[in-house]
Amino acid sequence: MGAQPAIFTRTYDETLNMIVEARNYMEHLEPRVTMRRRAHPDLRFSCEALRVTSRLTQVMAWLMLQRAVNCGEISPEEACLDCNRLSGREVCLDTNAMDDDSLPTGLRSLMARSLHLYQRVSRLEQMVLVRVEAARTIN
Repeated sequence: MGAQPAIFTRTYDETLNMIVEARNYMEHLEPRVTMRRRAHPDLRFSCEALRVTSRLTQVMAWLMLQRAVNCGEISPEEACLDCNRLSGREVCLDTNAMDDDSLPTGLRSLMARSLHLYQRVSRLEQMVLVRVEAARTIN
């Protein structure tokens, strides 16, 4: 078992911190903001909060899978199976509400940062897939 590459460690830490931030925002800060704005939170807010959660969950699951590969618990080939890939692209890459000024600033910040994180991890996944395919071709 080797040390986890720094890019994965930093991305894991960033994802975990953003998950905690999103939870704290949704649990503590946002209810107060929503109560001042209107009696009932709107559907758009709920959908975008779930989209943030989906992005972060997908990223964390993929990073944990890479950690399992690094620890020798599963093979790189197994990690590259379709069922183990970063998923939810249609939902996670949707940016229709990114410029919706009616959404709270805190949520829009989480939306933007979680999107960028998901896109970055998607690029990492592509690099891993290319590397595993190249190793498979050589062997």
